[in-house]
Amino acid sequence: MKKLFLLAALVAITFGAFAQNTDLRRKIEVTGIAEQEVTPDIINVSISLKEYLNGKKKVTISQLENQLEKAIAEAGIAKEDFTVNNLSSWNYETEKKKNPDFLASKQYGVKFRDLNKFNQIMSKIDPKGIQSTNIDSYDYSKINEIKNKLKLQALLAARDKASFLVNGLGDKLGSALNITESDNSSFPQPRMYANVMFKSAAADAAAPESDIDFKKIKLSFQIQAVFEIK
Repeated sequence: MKKLFLLAALVAITFGAFAQNTDLRRKIEVTGIAEQEVTPDIINVSISLKEYLNGKKKVTISQLENQLEKAIAEAGIAKEDFTVNNLSSWNYETEKKKNPDFLASKQYGVKFRDLNKFNQIMSKIDPKGIQSTNIDSYDYSKINEIKNKLKLQALLAARDKASFLVNGLGDKLGSALNITESDNSSFPQPRMYANVMFKSAAADAAAPESDIDFKKIKLSFQIQAVFEIK
């Protein structure tokens, strides 16, 4: 009898603890989405220069680099936005001594905040010395501001959807119990080009038309929200 009593007491205690830990509130879970496209106003570009032979005379990497540095300065690009990324030979001077016909190449990184300056700079460099240009990445100067706005819009969209559904049942929407954020944004894929020009949305009408359309960044945020039903 005593064992039965103890067992019944244990079951009662276990059930009470389970009931306390179980959330018996009525809930509704919904998803809100907010999206916006923006035109990149910052691009990180790699410019690769390579020596070449003009008849018997070599146009050196130093000459090409001086052209690029001068064009960068005239375009008003900040020093911190212009870097040397790579040299084609780990020991350029040694290689040149071993092989006089060795043609060195050098890669530079430039951050453009004014997209029209790319064309301005490229037009001042010997085109035969330009091996390739590569878009490494895109960015937008006010991207964090746009992201925060979209997150809030997605949350409010989720709340409005939940309120509409709950009101349809004759109930009232309570507080948010859980909020989960997902970033589904997509950026244009970097590409490598030969000696080309860029076309941006802000391009000067008087400038020659370039042959690359500037693709937009798509910012997309999803909010998964759980609300209490009153």
